[in-house]
Amino acid sequence: MKPQRSGTKNTAGDLVNEFLPNGQYLVIDDEGNKLGLFDRNQALNVAQERDLDILVVSPQSKPMVAKLLDYSKHRYDQQKKLKEMKKNQKVVDVKEIRLSPTIDKHDFETKLKRAQKFIDQGDKVKVTLRFRGRMITHSELGLEQVEKFIEKLENIIVEAKPKLEGNTLIGVVAPGKKE
Repeated sequence: MKPQRSGTKNTAGDLVNEFLPNGQYLVIDDEGNKLGLFDRNQALNVAQERDLDILVVSPQSKPMVAKLLDYSKHRYDQQKKLKEMKKNQKVVDVKEIRLSPTIDKHDFETKLKRAQKFIDQGDKVKVTLRFRGRMITHSELGLEQVEKFIEKLENIIVEAKPKLEGNTLIGVVAPGKKE
């Protein structure tokens, strides 16, 4: 038996070359043609003859499906796809806007513009309103403020309706679908 191809380390936990378990394999060549049913040793011999690696692509099926390919190129392509997916992934931050039950009209508008800017950038916004001292006795005023604030935001989805937790009123909104 010839030695296995060099450079086929099994770092990803794949079933490759000498890591193949004993059993029957439906072997597919590098062009996608079925070569037939082989046991482990026969499948390894076919791979060595063609100077390719053999990778189990479907270990749950009966018989297991194995493909002849250049494993190092296969791993490179997989890592390249992973990097591309990570690059295209958007990390959503949660920004917080703090209100007060006695907030002035101008301050309210300024915080509203800031929150809208966060939403437009694709971030979630957590609207909090803290009651201090005896303000908690008029919690309905704070609830009105938060609801009015959320109502004036555009292109949003309300993830968590305003809810009183201790002495803080909290609501969460996320950006809506872009058209």
